[in-house]
Amino acid sequence: MIPALLLLAAAAAPSQDLHQLDVMIAQFTGASIGEEGGAVQPVDKRLRLTACSSSPEFSWHNEKQTTLIARCTDAGGWRIYVPIRQNLAAPVADPANTVAVSRGDAVSIAVMGGGFSVSRPGEALENGAIGEWISVRPATQDRRRAEPIRARILKPGVVTLALK
Repeated sequence: MIPALLLLAAAAAPSQDLHQLDVMIAQFTGASIGEEGGAVQPVDKRLRLTACSSSPEFSWHNEKQTTLIARCTDAGGWRIYVPIRQNLAAPVADPANTVAVSRGDAVSIAVMGGGFSVSRPGEALENGAIGEWISVRPATQDRRRAEPIRARILKPGVVTLALK
């Protein structure tokens, strides 16, 4: 008898209006459901959240704003996590502007010609992106330091010399 009464009491408790919760989430994010920056989908209608006596609170779960936290601060309240739609067409970094070699990096200095390729280790003396010319110093076996030379960055860790 008591379990049946508890079940009836639970069923009679007012529940949170999930449509209204969706509206509040859209107001917080500034974007509608399914739009970039808005909730991926509506709050699951199968949820039976107890009605909040005050307005639910909203905050970001992380700095990237990929998830929103909606919570009821009432005693015995609830908390749900809402995924946020991200920009799928994020700008791709331009390889010509990204640093491929940093000062102090070990690089392979390559000289390429018709049917041959020679390389030796060296050290980058400047930062640079693919296609840029930077100063590099070839590594030496003895204590003398080799004179710096100018080489073009072919890919990260590899620079080439121009054949004259």
